[in-house]
Amino acid sequence: MFSHDTPINPPVDSKTYPLGEKSEPVSFEHALALVALSHTPVEHRLYSAMLSQSLGPFGPGETSPSFTARRLMTITGIGSLSTIRRALEGLLGKRSIEHEGKNGKREHAKAYRVFSPLEVIARRRETGEMPRGAEPRQRNEAFAQAVARVADNPRLSRREAQVTLCCVEGLTNAEIGKRLEVTEQTVKFHLRNVFLKFGVKRRAELIARLLL
Repeated sequence: MFSHDTPINPPVDSKTYPLGEKSEPVSFEHALALVALSHTPVEHRLYSAMLSQSLGPFGPGETSPSFTARRLMTITGIGSLSTIRRALEGLLGKRSIEHEGKNGKREHAKAYRVFSPLEVIARRRETGEMPRGAEPRQRNEAFAQAVARVADNPRLSRREAQVTLCCVEGLTNAEIGKRLEVTEQTVKFHLRNVFLKFGVKRRAELIARLLL
């Protein structure tokens, strides 16, 4: 994920980055869609950086920035070319980005169209893929706060983020497994990782940290 000298999951200073919150809030629907994406932590980091770079004003006829592997290493802090390439292939396969070249042809130019989370969900549904965790949720302030806190947390995989929000909704392990179409053992595995990453020992502590 990072350079060989950098730990995979470096410790995060809770005073400066307690729960992965961003300084600029995003909409509730955008955040829920971001959680529903099945990105790995590396893909999520790369996707977020590319999406951010793609939001600026472009000149006439310019629709997408070009991303070389070196440029992506710079803007993401990921120090491995092979990691960048694998993440790009993952994002292409998950319909989160697509190659863009002259006349719409796939070329070696490394120009990509980057889709917003809501667009990615819509693109997947068009092909018959129903993203797990993308079900409509009723918005209230407490739950919206929890969604915002996990949506762009760089330490959580998208599946871990989905399991976390299911916990906040009060679902049991069996109910979480049914919603996400995974086994209870898989749910327990993800929960153990979530507890470690948030520095808690039980579900009640996790929920309290996200809602208070």
